[in-house]
Amino acid sequence: MTLIDTNVLLDLVTDDPNWADWSVAQLEAASLNGPLLINDVVYAELAVRYSRIEDLDAFLEAAGLEMAPMPRAALFLAGKVFTQYRRSGGQKTGVLPDFFIGAHAAVGRLLLLTRDVGRYRTYFPSLKLITPDS
Repeated sequence: MTLIDTNVLLDLVTDDPNWADWSVAQLEAASLNGPLLINDVVYAELAVRYSRIEDLDAFLEAAGLEMAPMPRAALFLAGKVFTQYRRSGGQKTGVLPDFFIGAHAAVGRLLLLTRDVGRYRTYFPSLKLITPDS
């Protein structure tokens, strides 16, 4: 099973000229290893690009993505990691979604398909990442 980060899916939605081909190839490869998952945070981040819930749900179905609820342990871990980030001088306040996604993958022992590696490698060193540099 592989948890898919929002940036990979936005590559498809926006047909990103630099990343869409890579993201499609990685999604296809990951699908051979089991279900492709998103969580509530990824769903909410994708919703920004859609005017209707039906359109977003149609995209998810066409892409073969399944919703996976975040376990309470992941929610707790995300809060703790965010606290660590802030205490170590982290200034950005919009990073909490990344911590939810990383914590979900860590607690669920899921592969994480993403293009954003920095925070995940720093705050979730046990995560197995699928990234452009892997």
